[in-house]
Amino acid sequence: MNPPISVAVVDDYDVVVLGVARMLEQYPDRVVVADLSTESTLDRPVDVVLYDAFAQPESDTADLKVFLDNPLAGRTAVYTWNFHPRLVERAREAGVHGYLSKALPARDLVASLERVAAGETVVSDPPGRARSATGLDWPGRAEGLSDREAEILALITQGKSNAEVASFTFLSPNTIKSYVRTIYRKIGVSSRTQAVLWGVRHGFVPGDSRQEPWR
Repeated sequence: MNPPISVAVVDDYDVVVLGVARMLEQYPDRVVVADLSTESTLDRPVDVVLYDAFAQPESDTADLKVFLDNPLAGRTAVYTWNFHPRLVERAREAGVHGYLSKALPARDLVASLERVAAGETVVSDPPGRARSATGLDWPGRAEGLSDREAEILALITQGKSNAEVASFTFLSPNTIKSYVRTIYRKIGVSSRTQAVLWGVRHGFVPGDSRQEPWR
């Protein structure tokens, strides 16, 4: 029997990291989640860095290179629901070893991570309209926001304009406007300022960058 692989989950939102970790921890004989806070330093290698793309600039390959260039990060995989062909192409050109769907059930995510750790390059099938896998979490979920709505509100709370949100998510400006209207209705606000204040109060401000220990 092979020893479990070690996986570091990277995202600046604690609730997102904890949700992914809980999924993986269902398989302790196959996966060990590395305990890496923003205050700790890297002193041992991990088999796979799982870069959760929630409210992260997944189109910016410079962020991915932080892990790809670190010898303690054995392999690097992006974890996302956005399978726009240009995003997948950019990630593969940057050298990532996995592009994994958030629609994957936990057992399939673990199997994909094992394949990545074993040296394969793994790209999930595009998830279509499938929802995120059971067990994942995000800010605003308890208040009724979908994962995609939460990501857009997180980017707005970070100060991004609609045009910047569209660029980050590879969605059209009209689609972003539609999401914003739905978000406003769900959280009971009528302006961007009110939405940002709501986001600040409900955990949409990112924590310290989890990339720092990898630099």
